Amino acid sequence: MNSANNGRNVGVGHRHGGGTVKAFIQKVQSHQPSLKESLNGEIQAFLTDEDQLHTYDDLTKVNPVTPTTVLQCLQARYSVKVFYTHAGCTLVALNPFQPIPDLYTLDVMKEYHSAPQPQEFKPHIFIVAEEAYRNVKGQLEPVNQSLVVSGESGAGKTWTSRCLMKYYATVAASSSVMKSQDTVERIERRVLDSNPIMEAFGNACTLRNNNSSRFGKYIQLQLDRGQLLVGASVQTYLLEKTRVACQPANERNFHIFYQMMKGATVEQRREWKMNHGQRFAWLPHSEKTLEEDCFHETVRAMVHLGINADRQRQIFRVLAGILQLGNLSFSSAVDETQPCNLEEPTKDFLQKAAELLRVPPVELQMCLRVRTLKAGKQSVLKPCSQAECSMRRDCLAKVIYAQLFEWLVMFINNSICADESTWCNFIGVLDVYGFECFYTNNLEQLCINYANEKLQQHFVAHYLRAQQEEYVTEGLQWSFIKYQDNQSCLDLIEGSPISVFSLLNEESRLNRTSDARTLRLRLEKELHDNSNISWDKFSKEPHFTVSHYAGKVNYQLQGMVEKNKDPVPPELIKLLQKSEDPLLRQVFTDKETESPNSKGLNKVTVVSKFKNSLESLMKILHTTTPHYTRCIKPNPDCKPLTFKKEEVIMQLEACGIVETIHISAAGFPIRILYKNFLQRYGLISRHINSKFRFHHVDAEVDGNVILQQEVEKLLRAALQHKVFDPLHKLESEKHNSWVHCGRTKVFLTQLMLDLLENQRKKIMSRCAFSIQCCWWRYQCRKRRARQRSTILIQAAVRSWLVRKQVKRWNRAATVIQRAWRKRRALLKSLADAELDDAEDLAEEEEQMLDPVAMEKGSVQLSKSTKPVTVRGWPLGLALASAPSVTVSMTARGFQKIMYVMACLNLSSRRGEYKVETNQYTQELASIRAQPRGSIKLHCKRSPLLYADRQPDLKSYVTGFNEILLEKSL
Repeated sequence: MNSANNGRNVGVGHRHGGGTVKAFIQKVQSHQPSLKESLNGEIQAFLTDEDQLHTYDDLTKVNPVTPTTVLQCLQARYSVKVFYTHAGCTLVALNPFQPIPDLYTLDVMKEYHSAPQPQEFKPHIFIVAEEAYRNVKGQLEPVNQSLVVSGESGAGKTWTSRCLMKYYATVAASSSVMKSQDTVERIERRVLDSNPIMEAFGNACTLRNNNSSRFGKYIQLQLDRGQLLVGASVQTYLLEKTRVACQPANERNFHIFYQMMKGATVEQRREWKMNHGQRFAWLPHSEKTLEEDCFHETVRAMVHLGINADRQRQIFRVLAGILQLGNLSFSSAVDETQPCNLEEPTKDFLQKAAELLRVPPVELQMCLRVRTLKAGKQSVLKPCSQAECSMRRDCLAKVIYAQLFEWLVMFINNSICADESTWCNFIGVLDVYGFECFYTNNLEQLCINYANEKLQQHFVAHYLRAQQEEYVTEGLQWSFIKYQDNQSCLDLIEGSPISVFSLLNEESRLNRTSDARTLRLRLEKELHDNSNISWDKFSKEPHFTVSHYAGKVNYQLQGMVEKNKDPVPPELIKLLQKSEDPLLRQVFTDKETESPNSKGLNKVTVVSKFKNSLESLMKILHTTTPHYTRCIKPNPDCKPLTFKKEEVIMQLEACGIVETIHISAAGFPIRILYKNFLQRYGLISRHINSKFRFHHVDAEVDGNVILQQEVEKLLRAALQHKVFDPLHKLESEKHNSWVHCGRTKVFLTQLMLDLLENQRKKIMSRCAFSIQCCWWRYQCRKRRARQRSTILIQAAVRSWLVRKQVKRWNRAATVIQRAWRKRRALLKSLADAELDDAEDLAEEEEQMLDPVAMEKGSVQLSKSTKPVTVRGWPLGLALASAPSVTVSMTARGFQKIMYVMACLNLSSRRGEYKVETNQYTQELASIRAQPRGSIKLHCKRSPLLYADRQPDLKSYVTGFNEILLEKSL
């Protein structure tokens, strides 16, 4: 790689060309060091100050860029517990192999999410996540994003993917105006709870990693128009189901089996027919305890995803049945025409497996020991050999586990996936198995490494090659930086018409027993021209060696064809379809039941299915904007904070980190079309200064030239304004490394993009402030006008109400006065009719009184010369012509005596009372008295005031109890 001879300053010289901004972009005659000049001096000068190496948060700042300098910087940062470092467009993540809780807290997430420029913060996986999230919002238009997490097994890809999902579940679902908080929390919890289930059923402990993903997954986090998380979907690739029945040396089975063994209660063990201390052949190293052996966390995640208790019991019962199958062993029969014998100690395991799988034990034993062959329309039963019985047992366990895993993925998608009408963009997180090279490698490792080759090629095509080709196309003077292209390796594995996969499929489709040596000879004959494949002629085992981008791997051919066929005996599928277990019957309802000899089944091989699924994944990646995170494994033993240079340098060279740094340091990571650039940043030239505004351009000039001229003026305005800004003193000669105007696009560095974004943000803030001021002024004026109108309306209404009330009061007063006058007149007339004038009454009495009446109805006064007339009224007693002196009075006649007694409260005996009258002196017309107690002489209401008043029983009187007087009007 000749790029190692060029330093950072040299890289800057790679990107000059025609069409640059004349006012601030000048061609720099950079000195090109010859190859003869030794680089050791520069490297030693750079590495001398080791105390400052950990401060390089971006490896593009390293000068010179060599594997040695990059390695030293990473080691220095790792020694001070700094695990993330930028490498241009890629983030390098070193696995600490120990928990760092303070690095991924909620406060840290909010800090990166709310930062105006997250790139100014320390390198972190949250920067990559936030950049992708903001790209979805779109500076120009929303674009789907993909986060590609790559690295070797044990480099920390699963943990990184988990952090990314937690970040998006936090920042993209932290607030929602359209949904209730309960709905948002449910979506977030379900998206996060899919991780423990997928890892329990799809991860296992290997030699290189305690939590190695044995399947690939691509998680699409679905966002609505407001960029809020509304759902997710999971796509899985190539589950290593062989691990269920065959575990490599010093490795374990899937986590879920160990979780069941260590976390089950007594009742669950009894239900699963697992005795304490029982050992299972398919659970090696069960005594080893890992952090991932958390059964209760898996169960809790199932509950949150909606898997009820009955369904959980069915799942765990099926898993327990798989473990019981692993303890079955067969012995060869004496007579070859008879089926193999089931060893006596394992018959109990067969009974338990049948009960757990809810199938008849006899039929299960028959399917494992006898195979059905079709001869025309007839079926022939043929006993299986001991090896075939074991293979059928393993096949049964693998197909059950694979179908159960697919059902879980489908259930998770149904639980967390949003309706297509509710989301418009997504952020994809790709977590696939890392590059693997074991002592024995077979079809699984070939597919896994093939997937890593595809991802590496995606990175090469999208960044290393595509960017450099685009620089040349757009007119930049660019010296191509060499890089390791793995296209030839991909052609070897998947190429057409002849490749490893095509030959393997052809061998799998032949209706004959596969021969490893024959396959090796055919590979050697057809692919000997490809330099990426080789053979060891002295090896006893048939194999072939592939030179991958990450190193050479030997693949054993023994059993590869059978694994590629992946045959499933139809009698096993029929047996499971008749199971009384609802879950098994459901997952095997639509299972292919054709015989292995049918054409349909033969066409579908493991590598063809995996290749098709991987091609669909690559199509999705090509339609999104990718963000790369390279996970590095610091040491092969997974020891905390241990840095092995040999291990790291191999990974750096394999994934092309050094080449990436060269291109990132010398290139422009941001590329925007002229039209889109003017749409977003055109306002800068209109608001900075009038002398920088656009001028008329000849319309006959080509459209791209017009746009280029406009863009140059805009950039000139932005940069000159920046130069004169006292807060940012920048040298104009550095501007040529910030931006370049190509034929159709503007090429920007992150620094230039930040400059434009800051200026745009300031202008937008000023415009927003002006709009707010105008709006507030308009609102104030409108409010004052409304207040004046309201006051006028209120005054008019109040005056109308007052006039109306006054008129009503006047009418009421008139009515009251008129009624009062009438009443006064009526009372006066009634009083006049009731009361007689004393003198007229005396004269009238004197004329009309006869001796008989006087004798019967008179009151004799002691000192009076003649009787006083007493008139008995229904309303009371009236005395006329009474003397003005105080005399004793005696009543005569029964009626008169009763009147006097009632009014004066007299006893039955005669007595003398003094009666004081002043009729004539006080101008009284009558004397009225009301009886005390229950005696009432008033038969109708009197018009005289106080005439109907009840006398006070407690008051002391010397004459009448109470005399009410009314003046004569």
